[in-house]
Amino acid sequence: MHELTRRSLIKTAFTASAALTLSGCNILPRKAGSEGPLQYTGAIGLPDGSFAVGAIAPDGTMLWKSPVQTRCHSGCNRPGTAEVLFFERRPGWAFYVLNSKTGEKLHRIEAAEGEHFVGHGVFSTDGRFLYAPVNRYEPGEGIIAVYDSHMRYQRVNTFELDGTGPHQITLHPDGQTLIVGLGGILTHPDYDRIKLNLDTMEPALVLMDRHSGGVLARFQPSHHQLSTRHVDVAPDGTIYAAYQYQGPAHELPPLVARYRNGRYEEIDLGESVHRELGNYIASIVAHPESDLVAIASPVGGTALIFNSHSGEVIEKAAIADCAGVEALKGGDFLVSSGRGKLVRMGKGKPVAEIASMPVQWDHHLV
Repeated sequence: MHELTRRSLIKTAFTASAALTLSGCNILPRKAGSEGPLQYTGAIGLPDGSFAVGAIAPDGTMLWKSPVQTRCHSGCNRPGTAEVLFFERRPGWAFYVLNSKTGEKLHRIEAAEGEHFVGHGVFSTDGRFLYAPVNRYEPGEGIIAVYDSHMRYQRVNTFELDGTGPHQITLHPDGQTLIVGLGGILTHPDYDRIKLNLDTMEPALVLMDRHSGGVLARFQPSHHQLSTRHVDVAPDGTIYAAYQYQGPAHELPPLVARYRNGRYEEIDLGESVHRELGNYIASIVAHPESDLVAIASPVGGTALIFNSHSGEVIEKAAIADCAGVEALKGGDFLVSSGRGKLVRMGKGKPVAEIASMPVQWDHHLV
């Protein structure tokens, strides 16, 4: 548990051609916070072994599929525009800028020499600047690369993280603070995905000023092998971090942490739940309309919803290879799986498989 000493850190601005099969008459509900035409976009693997980014509509129609050179991981929508970005999966040598209405590829931006993307990015609220976690793989240094969309995604700045293995990034509701999951794991493209520093990992949740790149705060988990990978933030500014434990499988440490009211603390979901999660969380999403948070583990084949204040598990479901999570309007969550399933979960409701399709969803939906 850590105290935040910089009072100015967070201001009070808390102020198809692949056919889709629908179960019964269910359709996908609207995303929380979305207006107008709705779609869900994700990286997919296709039956022939190729890869694409695909978008589906609420009625289950595949709106478009855009082929990509290699497997992608996650992406982000550019605010105020019809652009969606997707990053190649680690090691990611490029990201794609797509027309979100048609899937047309507008740009393919390659990583700088000696660097690779790690699958995530986030825009400034005005949609101009893209902030992408990047790995400098020879020295094993994590950075945030800044791109200007007004200059055809030219690289305009680099922020040092003073750490290894950044992964997911999001933007605080104050519009100024970047929230970064620093996994602490050293990898190198020449060694596939072998983890090279498990004994000396230094994971952290990092808060950074998006203008200067200055690190405002750094919170470390209770064990140095709790890789801080995924992050999200609620509208009131409460920050959540999800871990992937790199220690012995029989150990069951906390897998979720929360930062609020100047304190960073880990949430114990209970031994049996931790066992079902397989010491691995692939996504964490705080619902913008409630005090509920959802997580998914493809390793454990488990998705669950917990109360953000008490840590009580509200709902839990066994979903093979589940990983992606989206918040839906009205309080529910959408969970995707690598077996093509889309499942709806909500407080006090039966879990409902609402769609199945012959694709493999990667770990995130946007």
